[in-house]
Formats: sequence, C-alpha cells, structure tokens
Amino acid sequence: MADPRAFISFDFDHNETEKNLFTGQAKNSKTPFSIQDWSAKSAMPQSQWEAIVKDKINKCNALIVLVGKTMASATGVAKEIKKAKDQAVPVFGVYVDGANNSSNLPDGLQRNRTISWDWEKIASAVDQVMKEGKNIK
Repeated sequence: MADPRAFISFDFDHNETEKNLFTGQAKNSKTPFSIQDWSAKSAMPQSQWEAIVKDKINKCNALIVLVGKTMASATGVAKEIKKAKDQAVPVFGVYVDGANNSSNLPDGLQRNRTISWDWEKIASAVDQVMKEGKNIK
C-alpha cells in the first residue's frame, strides 16, 4: 500500500521556511506519509484558490497544520482546516517556529491534536488519523 498523502497547511507569510524544513525532513525520516508540495506559486482570485485547495485536500488522507507563533493572522490556514473537516479529512497540528501549547491556534484546530515537532510523535499521529479518517484510493 502506498504511503498516506498529507496536505501541509502553514502561514505562508511567516512559516514558509519551516514548511520547507518540515517537508525536507519528512523525505528523510521514517514517517509513514508522503507530502505533495501543492503551495500556490502565484497569486490568484480567492474563488479559484478555494476550489484548488478543496480538490487537493480531497486527494489527501490527512491535513497537517504547521502551527507557528503568528497563527492568528493566517486566515488561509483556518479555511484549509474547514475544507478538510467538510471533506472528512482528519487534521492535526505540529508546533513550529517556537510555538508551543500556549500559542494561538487557528480556528478549527484542537489543542489536544497539536504536537511538538518530533518525528516519532508525528508518525503516531499519522497512524492515528489513518485509523479514523478518510482512505483514498
């Protein structure tokens, strides 16, 4: 069976570096998922962005939110979480950029589903969401 696919949601204005580090490390770790880089490469109308994001999330088994210190300003992340939940795609978060359990979370992300950046914990979270979530063909 192919590895589960994960959509990575992050604050484009503040955490692109962490997203690049996370996706790079994921390729070299023993985590049980693959990441597709589906970040928008250019600005586009909101309705077009929303349709593209909905389609891409629908092709994934999980949405992983990289939770940075400025999550309160990341409105796109909250929209991605909502789209995932609307499509029964499980969501969990990973703290990045010095964020921790006292940092603001984006709307829709639960504190008890947000973990530290530790590959064993991330692998366990992926295993857990695969048991409860959407299985893609």
